[in-house]
Amino acid sequence: MMTLAHSKRLFERGSKSLVGSVNSPVRSFNAVQTPMLFAQKANGAHVWDTDGNKYIDYIMSWGVGILGHAYKPVVDAAITAMKNGSSFGLATEREIELAEKIKQHMKSIDKVRFVSSGTEATMTAVRLARAFTGKAKIIKFDGCYHGHFDSLLVKSGSGNLTLGIPSGEGILPGYSRDTVSIPFNNVTLFKQAVEKNKNEIACVIVEPVLCNAGVILPDKEFLKILAQITKQEKIILIFDEVITGFRLSLGGAQGLFNIRPDLTCLGKIIGGGFPLAAVGGRKDIMDLLAPVGPVYQAGTLSGNPVAVAAGLKTLECLEDNKTIYKDLKKKTAELVCSIQSEVNTLGIAVTVNSIGSVFSIFFTDRSVESYKDTINTDKARYAQFFRGLCQEGILFPPSAFEACFVSASHDEAAIEKTAKAIKKTFRTMRSAR
Repeated sequence: MMTLAHSKRLFERGSKSLVGSVNSPVRSFNAVQTPMLFAQKANGAHVWDTDGNKYIDYIMSWGVGILGHAYKPVVDAAITAMKNGSSFGLATEREIELAEKIKQHMKSIDKVRFVSSGTEATMTAVRLARAFTGKAKIIKFDGCYHGHFDSLLVKSGSGNLTLGIPSGEGILPGYSRDTVSIPFNNVTLFKQAVEKNKNEIACVIVEPVLCNAGVILPDKEFLKILAQITKQEKIILIFDEVITGFRLSLGGAQGLFNIRPDLTCLGKIIGGGFPLAAVGGRKDIMDLLAPVGPVYQAGTLSGNPVAVAAGLKTLECLEDNKTIYKDLKKKTAELVCSIQSEVNTLGIAVTVNSIGSVFSIFFTDRSVESYKDTINTDKARYAQFFRGLCQEGILFPPSAFEACFVSASHDEAAIEKTAKAIKKTFRTMRSAR
């Protein structure tokens, strides 16, 4: 039986100086009714807490660790960069190299602007869209999380969904008045929203694969219809690929689905574990940014040299391993198939959604295709499942509304151990009912 005595003491101590003893709500364990873990170290597919408990990790820094924790070539690149200076306040050659690398793989992108967080990227993309079109309104989709930018918190996912905060306090009505949020995958309502707000919509922003309300896949024609209608109506189409960019393929979700958005938001993997994100897209839109154009955006640590070095090395490693995406998909599929087989054997109400190296387990007997489906799943059962897995040394997200991530460091032994732990946990839960 694992002990969390030190983590409990840290939580009490941290609560006196940090709000909720966290710096991001998704790190809270309130939703799973268990003491919050404090990480001590991580390597490969594993993370250790401050009590010395070792876990096979499927949080992987919320998708960042596609190669695994503390991947040596990335660590070495970051250390080398650090020795030359952690921040200059001046441009560097490697910023250009990373931008060129992104452009090489994402054909929709002509130019890039680096920022420090996914929120900054989406905020900048929306500002660019409004400046380019001269229009104000935004269409987003229920359950998609695009950072904590005021206009985009309406019916968002991730921590907002976990904590039951649909939009959040402190947001003036004027900020969300021009935001239209509609169900993901609902083409009919999307068409109606465009028609109702004719000539008023600046942009449509979407996670091409919804990952912040658990994994929800787009219907076969959904993204194509978004692309067709936005082009027809001269609306800017923004793909939020902060999670899916370089996770599903070198070309992201847009490469997988063969769609070219006007603007793309990237993050997580492109920083190699450091704070780095980007917005990129068509030259005529991107050139509205200062110092070339009139749209102002700035950041002292944007394009930080250590983050850029780690991100560049990460992308180089992904390029060099010609089978990495195939291998990631295979390992994830093996785990998902094992889970599904156990679900069928036991006859329990569980649905598993997956794509590439990303998956989610929902406690429901129905398919999960929208935000509405997600919020109707059994959160208490997920919390019970989470606690059971922790006892077996497996760490899933402490929320029923987040995705699990498989990395290149999750070997066959880790996948097999995880499958056995899930089987044991399911059976324990069933016998306890």
